[in-house]
Amino acid sequence: MVLSFLQDAVVNLPVDSLQAAPAASDNSFLLNSLVESSYVMVPIILLSFVAIYIFVERMLTLRRTRMDPELITERIRDYVQSGDIVGARSYCAQQSTPITRILKQGLERLGRPIAEIQEAVHSAGKYEAFELSKRIDLLATIAGVAPMLGFLGTVTGMIKAFKEIQSLQGNVNPSVLAGGIWEALISTAAGLIVGILAVFFYNFVLGKINRAVHNMERSATDFIDLLQEPAPVHSRLD
Repeated sequence: MVLSFLQDAVVNLPVDSLQAAPAASDNSFLLNSLVESSYVMVPIILLSFVAIYIFVERMLTLRRTRMDPELITERIRDYVQSGDIVGARSYCAQQSTPITRILKQGLERLGRPIAEIQEAVHSAGKYEAFELSKRIDLLATIAGVAPMLGFLGTVTGMIKAFKEIQSLQGNVNPSVLAGGIWEALISTAAGLIVGILAVFFYNFVLGKINRAVHNMERSATDFIDLLQEPAPVHSRLD
């Protein structure tokens, strides 16, 4: 009687619950396999979080500093040609973007030799380019280190598997051996995935930075050309 009751209960279970149980079991098994497959999975997972953090942080930084270089140059030109150098400085200070910070260094040195102004603008440009590219070298490092960590985990896992085979004197079930091998290969797959993502993040961010640096260089060149125009510029330096 009890047996028939249990059979009826199993038959009457909802189909969704019967499908959810294997799915939950598979997810738990996969998570345990990732954690237990190799100790190098811990640094690989940490590197993935670091790569994502750097990518998001750099993209937010680049987004905050994005401005139209031609518009900035025209505004500075209007201020300088009208002789309102104080207004030009205030405009640069209010915008506070890499381009305006570079031009502000040049505006603060108006009246000095043009070579000194060029040097100040060039130094400010190098500093701003360094600030934009900060930490992206870690993405390149992660792209190289993560796959190597994955290979290391696979090698150590295979060594462990073959040591177990030796201890059992070769009397090993092929299914057990296959299970040990694919668990060892998980670290390689994880390392390659993290490495591929890091390479993509690095190249994508580097392209954005190169475009921003190009805009800064163009604005700096236009600014120096503006100062060397033959038309007289009467400026209020105070």
